[in-house]
Amino acid sequence: MSLIPPIDLARQYAHFQQDVESAVCQLMASGRYIGGAAVSDFEREFAIYVGTGECVSCNSGTDALYLALRAFGIGAGDEVIVPSFTFVATAETVSAAGATPVFADIDPVTFTLDPDRLEAAVTDSTRAVIPVHLFGHPANLDRIGEIARDRDLKIIEDCAQSTGAYWRDRQVGSIGHVGCFSFFPTKNLGAFGDGGAIVTDDPELAQQMRVIKEHGSPRRYHHTEIGINSRLDAIQATILRVKLPWLDRWNESRAAIAARYDDLLAPIPDLIRPRQVEPARSVWNQYTIRLDRHDSAARDRLRELLLAREIVSSVYYPRSLHQQPVYDSDAALPESERAAREVLSLPMFPELTEPEQERIAYALKDCIVEL
Repeated sequence: MSLIPPIDLARQYAHFQQDVESAVCQLMASGRYIGGAAVSDFEREFAIYVGTGECVSCNSGTDALYLALRAFGIGAGDEVIVPSFTFVATAETVSAAGATPVFADIDPVTFTLDPDRLEAAVTDSTRAVIPVHLFGHPANLDRIGEIARDRDLKIIEDCAQSTGAYWRDRQVGSIGHVGCFSFFPTKNLGAFGDGGAIVTDDPELAQQMRVIKEHGSPRRYHHTEIGINSRLDAIQATILRVKLPWLDRWNESRAAIAARYDDLLAPIPDLIRPRQVEPARSVWNQYTIRLDRHDSAARDRLRELLLAREIVSSVYYPRSLHQQPVYDSDAALPESERAAREVLSLPMFPELTEPEQERIAYALKDCIVEL
């Protein structure tokens, strides 16, 4: 019996191997490895894809968040509201910019920032909110937008797991003031290493981010502020240009796989399946179930039983950010804490086959009996 991994990038590579190898070889022969047309062309194409006027590429999704915060002038004395149930980069970039992350609870159905909890967390020091479109499902940008407008807050969309997702008729990243993307290999649009981008319709803001990411330098050897080195290298840009035309097809495959999981897992007791809540259109970066036992030990045991059957599942995330040692907040965020105890992400990638999904479902049914 062969192993079913959480994601299989080798299978994906088979679809575009010839195109990517040809494109990368041409780039290597050109001798232009930093900047150049490969990067600028990708920025233009990605902005068109998302539906914004500007795209600023960078080294990672983490840097994308940091650059956005810096460009808005957010720093010491400012607060930024973030969900607690997410990857640490969402909060650590706020801290790196000198501001204070304020943790808010999540909606238990979508795993995204609960607008009511956001509204309750706003103070006179709040400058921005970072809604995370977790596991590919957009946050409620209608309510978050209303709150942000009423309180004059910047919306920095964390789109690391949601490239190609929609809220109503607009792609995520194009709705807030900026959208921040990750091209880590496991993302829906992944590079062959780290990479990221920020999109916006504000050309002045985009230029400010370009200056910061180039050592605070609007032109060579002229530095107007303290910056960082955060470039998307030309090889990664070349690979992303080859992959971008495939993205919608891959996202459609993920949606079909999610629907199949829904049907296969419906009869299994104690499993809560993820839901797509209108008017969102998820891109299913993860298919994350919950084991309704309120007990992380039971969830971890289920994961072990699946692994014994050669099925690799993942836990995103076993501890919420407000409970991490680096923050150690005394905030009461019950939905974030419950999610951390219950979530389990099943294998999810566009090439996952129907027989593999059936095997996963049968294994889950047997494993639940063993718990």
